Amino acid sequence: MSEHPIHIKSKLPLVGTTIFTIMSALAVEHDAINLSQGYPDFSCKDALQDLVYKHIKAGHNQYAPMAGLPLLRRLLAEKVMKLYNFPLHPEHEVTITAGGTQAIYTAINAFVHRGDEVIIFEPAYDCYIPAILMAGGSPISVPLQYPDYSIDWNHVKKLITAKTKMIVINTPHNPSGKILGREDMKALEKITENTDIIVLSDEVYEHIVFDEASHESVWKHEKLAKRSLAVYSFGKSYHVTGWKMGYCMAPEYLMKEFRKVHQFLVFSVNTPFQHAIAEYLQQSDDYLELNQFYQEKRDFFLSAIKQSRFEILPSKGTYFQLLSYKKISEELDTDFAVRMTIEHKVASVPLSVFYKSKEDNKVLRFCFAKGKDTLEKAAEILSKI
Repeated sequence: MSEHPIHIKSKLPLVGTTIFTIMSALAVEHDAINLSQGYPDFSCKDALQDLVYKHIKAGHNQYAPMAGLPLLRRLLAEKVMKLYNFPLHPEHEVTITAGGTQAIYTAINAFVHRGDEVIIFEPAYDCYIPAILMAGGSPISVPLQYPDYSIDWNHVKKLITAKTKMIVINTPHNPSGKILGREDMKALEKITENTDIIVLSDEVYEHIVFDEASHESVWKHEKLAKRSLAVYSFGKSYHVTGWKMGYCMAPEYLMKEFRKVHQFLVFSVNTPFQHAIAEYLQQSDDYLELNQFYQEKRDFFLSAIKQSRFEILPSKGTYFQLLSYKKISEELDTDFAVRMTIEHKVASVPLSVFYKSKEDNKVLRFCFAKGKDTLEKAAEILSKI
């Protein structure tokens, strides 16, 4: 007799536990420094925490409006106007979501039909492909060009067919730390012109860009903006990834379809936290300080490992740093990452897991959104390998 009473046909047969969960669990098991999963090990500002408590006590504990608190949406629209000089209507073009991942899933499932093709760039954040598959679409992978992780737009153009429904971009890019520039956006704008292709722009690290570069949002390009949905994360901006708070912005005709899925996926998002963030946005724009805050951490970490045998691949944004271990070992990156965690007590993420093809360039991703002591201890270990 079968072990199970019914036969299940999985909708995601090739998907298992995420590498972030696996490496974090391994780090805990072997008491290793966890630079694998992308979250800060420090807290948000006391003022923001106090506002959450204030609004819970004030009784803001029931359902929020489906699209989000009106004040918060208005402030976010004003923020886009201030930063990118693009007008968005808070009532019809901004929606608060349960984190960036939910916004991405919702956007993909709102527009992708069975048989549609969605172009993604690999190494790709791990939620893109499952969301495309759940919608019945086909992910079309474009490899970023190692070692600078640039995009060959001529190659992208050749992959576009009558079935291409969407192109997903991510800047600053997780896991590579690459940022897209003005010429990249112009190339994307030209490729999609006179088509029905939707652009999904994952911009959750918009405020973490280094070396005096600026974030190249889709809102800086009017033609691109008219066909784009852009996704953001309060978790990344305020060091509160566990709050699972984000938002999506899009022209009204796209947002109308987005909300049709959103309302039946989560309906609405944490009410007191929305009130707290809205009030905090009126008091502070400290998200503008994130570039310098994380650049200091990146530079400290890189300075501390400069004598190591790891090769540094430039990080232009996000709070991730790629290191090549080609001069150390020829092991598979998955094997080397596990051995590093068990034997050397530093956990990272192997980059091959971000590729459908499992491309292995002997590169590991390290999160430097950590306190100075943590980074110093990890760097000391890495320098001895």
